[in-house]
Amino acid sequence: MFIQPTIATLNHLLVQSGWASQRLACFNGKTARFSLAPFSFGCTIQDNGTLREAATEVSADASCLVPLSLLPRLALRDETAFAQIESTGDHALLAEIFFLARNLRWDAAEDLSRITGDIAAERIVQFAKTRQQLVRDTALNLTQALAEYWTEEHPLLAKPRQLADFAKEVDRVRDEADRLGLRINRLDKKS
Repeated sequence: MFIQPTIATLNHLLVQSGWASQRLACFNGKTARFSLAPFSFGCTIQDNGTLREAATEVSADASCLVPLSLLPRLALRDETAFAQIESTGDHALLAEIFFLARNLRWDAAEDLSRITGDIAAERIVQFAKTRQQLVRDTALNLTQALAEYWTEEHPLLAKPRQLADFAKEVDRVRDEADRLGLRINRLDKKS
C-alpha cells in the first residue's frame, strides 16, 4: 500500500538529482530489502539507476532493519542515527545506500517552479526554509530556558558539578563506613 508511493518518490529524487541514479546504475539487478516494523519492502535497482519493487521471493543482496524510533532522527540527518541501523549483506551496496541517504536532497524549488514559475518557487522555498529555521531556533531556546529554569530557579535537574560532588560524598561515606567496620572488627578481636 505504501510501497509504490515510496518507490515513486525515491525514483523522483534519483532522477531529479541525476548523479544519484548514475551511481546506483552500477548495482544493476541488485536488491535491497528495508524493514521498518511492521513494514518490509524490497527494491531492485534497474539498469538506469532507478528502482522497482522487488518480488517477495527474491533474496536480498543487502538488508537494513530500521527501528521506527530512528525515523525522526534520520529525517533530521542525525549522523549517530545511521550507526544504529542494522545492516547486512553487500557492503558496497550498503555503503552506496547510506551515502545516498546522507546526500540526496529534494529540490523543492524545481518541482514547485512547474506550477508557480522559477522566481515564485525560489521565494516560497526560501520562506519555508526561514520558517523552518525559526521553529528550530524557538525549540532550542525553549529547551535551554526550561533547562535553566529546572536547574536554577526550580531545581528538578542536578547540575553536573552537583552530581560529581554527590558522588565524592558517597565515596567518602562508604570509605569511612569501611574503616569503621574494620575498627569494630579489631576491637572485637581484642576483647
